Amino acid sequence: MRKWLVILVAGILIGFLAGAKAEEAFKVGFVYVGPVGDYGWTFAHDQGRRYLEQHLPGVKTTYVESVSEGADAERVITNLARTGHKVIFTTSYGYMDTTIQVAQRFPQTVFLHCSGYKRRPNVGTYFGRMYQASYLTGLVAGKMTQKNLIGYVAPIPIPEVIRIINAFVLGAREVNPAVKVHVVWTNAWYDPATETEAANSLLDIGADVIATQSDSPAPVQTAAKRGAYGIGYNSDASKFAPQKHLVSAVWNWGPYYVQVVKQVQAGTWRSEDVWWPIGKGMVGLSPYGPAVPEEVKAYVARRKQALIEGKFDVFWGPIRDQGGTMRIAKGYKPSDTELLSMNWFVEGIVGTVPR
Repeated sequence: MRKWLVILVAGILIGFLAGAKAEEAFKVGFVYVGPVGDYGWTFAHDQGRRYLEQHLPGVKTTYVESVSEGADAERVITNLARTGHKVIFTTSYGYMDTTIQVAQRFPQTVFLHCSGYKRRPNVGTYFGRMYQASYLTGLVAGKMTQKNLIGYVAPIPIPEVIRIINAFVLGAREVNPAVKVHVVWTNAWYDPATETEAANSLLDIGADVIATQSDSPAPVQTAAKRGAYGIGYNSDASKFAPQKHLVSAVWNWGPYYVQVVKQVQAGTWRSEDVWWPIGKGMVGLSPYGPAVPEEVKAYVARRKQALIEGKFDVFWGPIRDQGGTMRIAKGYKPSDTELLSMNWFVEGIVGTVPR
């Protein structure tokens, strides 16, 4: 009888300790605008979440995917805050105002909003200078096109997207001034069917390279099916077009997520606007596809190193807009504020910025 009593007490104690350990876990929440299987924007963020769990074993993460921007986002973010998540990452530009509103009600919770600009004492913003990586992929596209006609599948016309398109075109025209880049808008972050239609419309007019900022690999797949090259975005798209994928501009969120959570745990975190350059590793390039010549890789490597060393940046003047007007004078270095509000296309783009 005594033996069974000891076993029972031991079992209860073990269960209690296990429960206490679970309660002590540091909870971190993530809100995603798309599905984790999009192999694009949300997939890249979720890889970062997994990296966080792997590198900080005491952290327990929760994610909610395919959360629409607006009332649904407010419900999801509020629920994460109410359920004890100490840090909450909201990973879409359209969550900005909602994040600020919820943060006002939960001052002890730290919120990090991706790609926005509004902050408060418990809300920080973060992003990477993806325009630098996009410029490098533009170099590849400009070298690889034979028809001097490149197609670009664009999602939603906000300054972030416009800036990244412009950087791509500046890269392409640096190595091939005859290049024209045709832009088609899908008006959605993730819509594989519409992205496919957009890519096909560009291929129909003769584009032999298709680039994209969409959240799915559909444009790259579509290009490959029709014998054209593809340039991916968000994550490595090579598996979707093994022979025709040239390169992808990729996100690597994991190290930043680890850094922030460590700061919050240590009590050293302070609200700030993080915009890491390519040398910090948040943005970069995937491995090259088999069609990219070594001399092209070498040229891109030299330009990347020059970016890292601060010898130049993509938007240092002179730069003209698509109408020929000088927008950034020779020798002028635009501020981050100017870059973050960019709403015009550079020279060489065929297409419009919706107003």
